Amino acid sequence: MASAFYSEDLTCSICQTLFTDPVNLLCGHSFCRQCITDVLSVKQQCPHCRTDVSIDVKCLPTSHILRSLAEKAKEIGLLISKVADLCPEHEEKLKLFCVTDQQLVCIICRDGERHEGHKFKPVKEAAASLRQELVHGLKNIGGDILTTESLVNTQKEEITKTKDKAQQLMIQIHRQFEEMHQFLRKREDEIKNELQVKKEDAVEKMSEMLNTMESALSKLRELEVKATSVLEVKDPEVFLKSWTEGNNMVAPEQLFRSRAIELQVVNPSVSMGPYESHLQFFVWKEMLQVIQPRAELLSLKRDSANLTVSFHGSQTDNLYFGKIYSVYSVNEFSSGHHYWEVDVGHRDYWSLGIEDHFLSYDGQKFTTCTSNINTELDLADSPRKIGIYLNCSCLKLSFYNATNMTHIHTMSSGPMAKPVSALFALKYRTPDHNPMTVCWY
Repeated sequence: MASAFYSEDLTCSICQTLFTDPVNLLCGHSFCRQCITDVLSVKQQCPHCRTDVSIDVKCLPTSHILRSLAEKAKEIGLLISKVADLCPEHEEKLKLFCVTDQQLVCIICRDGERHEGHKFKPVKEAAASLRQELVHGLKNIGGDILTTESLVNTQKEEITKTKDKAQQLMIQIHRQFEEMHQFLRKREDEIKNELQVKKEDAVEKMSEMLNTMESALSKLRELEVKATSVLEVKDPEVFLKSWTEGNNMVAPEQLFRSRAIELQVVNPSVSMGPYESHLQFFVWKEMLQVIQPRAELLSLKRDSANLTVSFHGSQTDNLYFGKIYSVYSVNEFSSGHHYWEVDVGHRDYWSLGIEDHFLSYDGQKFTTCTSNINTELDLADSPRKIGIYLNCSCLKLSFYNATNMTHIHTMSSGPMAKPVSALFALKYRTPDHNPMTVCWY
């Protein structure tokens, strides 16, 4: 047989494998160049006949005939091993299963350096263990598929909602721009382009997640089909070989891990901030053009008898009070978009915002305050008029320098368990030549 031929004539007696770069000693025996080099470095004798060797192995030419025959024998050995289920490297029966590398191996493979420290099992035992894992995995994969399908459907719905909302905002923005003068058309295009970018970014993120979900779903279904098919195989060796083929040494517990728990529906909010509800007013500020805001009366409530509140018309409320006092608007917010401005002038102390979320100034520094965290801000200029924008939909509270509409800071207002009111806090001054002026839009 071909295997017997190359086992006897083309095998290095040192490494017991087919020749690699074979050389012939003067005594007539052949070895791999590296193998005989290692042996001669210890003792200058032929390991086969004990003849003294004085020539340097590096000077010996490669035996091209032996190398050619060895390479052909390797090709024949690979073909034979595939048919006979033998180890392609050592021509030994595949009696073991390497749990670490998830592949069938022979006894020589087990003792080799490549599998050093690995865990092995007999083929029948490994097949029984793997079969049990596949059965257990199949019990869970059905629920994982259903969950992933639900996530895919939800993601598709969110994409539709986002597109619909973006379209509604586009119409609203266009209608508001139509009310403005012709020279504001350029600003309209700029804001519409910004919305388009946000819509595309949001849809892109959600589409990426949808593709990830559909890919995970496809892999789960393929895994289900393969596991079901492999479980029908009765022969342990064929069973193990069928399962490990194409699995890239991945253990079943890794393959059957839940994909659904790694996925989450993406729903980025498409928001234009104040341009959704106060576009005309903000553009008016930016462009320094006249556009009349719809001012409303701001009613206030107070607990202290020492606090005097003076009302001057429907657009402004002037506040005069002693020490440091806080007042809240009677108007309460739980939904929608709201904006108001406060003329703080040159006051050396004030706090503005909503309860537990506000911007403060103590005469030296500006600080944002929440329930548990205070953060100092670095502002180049001290604003004389503060704009407060509350977006209940996104749970965001933003502050602006209302003189030029420069953004100061945006904070999360947190979940609104109950309606909130606007907060105003000042330090007492008498006489007060610079009363706080509030304008509500």
